[in-house]
Amino acid sequence: MKKVAVVTDSNAGIRQKEAKELGIFVLPMPFTIDDQTYYEDINLTHEEFFEKQLNGAEIFTSQPVVGNVKELWDQILKDYDEIVHIPMSSGLSGSCQTAMMLAQEYDNRVFVVDSQRISVTQKYDVIDAKRLADQGKSGQEISDILTENKLNASIYITVNTLDYLKKGGRITPAAALLGGMLKIKPILQIQGEKLDSFAKTRTMARGTKIMKEAITKDIKERFDDDYHNVHICVAYTYDEAPALELKKELEEHIKPKNKYAYHNSRNLITAFNNSKGENIICDPLSLSVSCHIGPHSLAIAICKKI
Repeated sequence: MKKVAVVTDSNAGIRQKEAKELGIFVLPMPFTIDDQTYYEDINLTHEEFFEKQLNGAEIFTSQPVVGNVKELWDQILKDYDEIVHIPMSSGLSGSCQTAMMLAQEYDNRVFVVDSQRISVTQKYDVIDAKRLADQGKSGQEISDILTENKLNASIYITVNTLDYLKKGGRITPAAALLGGMLKIKPILQIQGEKLDSFAKTRTMARGTKIMKEAITKDIKERFDDDYHNVHICVAYTYDEAPALELKKELEEHIKPKNKYAYHNSRNLITAFNNSKGENIICDPLSLSVSCHIGPHSLAIAICKKI
């Protein structure tokens, strides 16, 4: 049986301490903040990131340096036979394509999965990959399983302000100005390789209601009306308290139709260690997403279990 390592980047929202608990490897993503380069969870904590963002710093994301990727892979392959590398969606960054090209130099020892996911749904893929590796699956088998399941996921995000979408070039300054005057809060959907507008509202309360309805509809129409067949995560940027309240509301929203035995899990690590795995959990969105949508945003993510 081959020894398979699971590697991802910090776009998955997995911190270095969590990675050690899970037994995986995380490549820290670089951020440029006011012309200085920082690496997530290396010399930039989540608290420092949001402090800088709230104080108006200019923040940009970028791809990992190729040399850093090679260095990590080379080190891992001293102890492992194969690597399954799960970067963020190719539709949202060029880092996946770069990794795929780089993997060609490794004689079928590195399998790069374009899971077309980011943040919490990418994190679920990483956890599933680790579980499959522990079950004795090869790198190719894990890659095939994740690829087959890649489109069975969505994230719905209610954005609190248009300012950061404007900074990231997602909307024009004129649209941001008009939307701000009308107090519009967009609801975005990340599904597959696309980040699209899903709906618009003027209050966070209405936005969370729309997201709850979207998740219920997804379960019914995309996932065979089987709540046991999906992972659900309430996610947030910056402040956890509203997300915990939304988690409670979501549990009540689907409880009449759901046979789950709910647990008080607040993150994916707890869910991973829970043998039942039947949780609506609460987890922060990755900093790469937070960079583009800003603080005080809320999201609900769903993906099919493997």
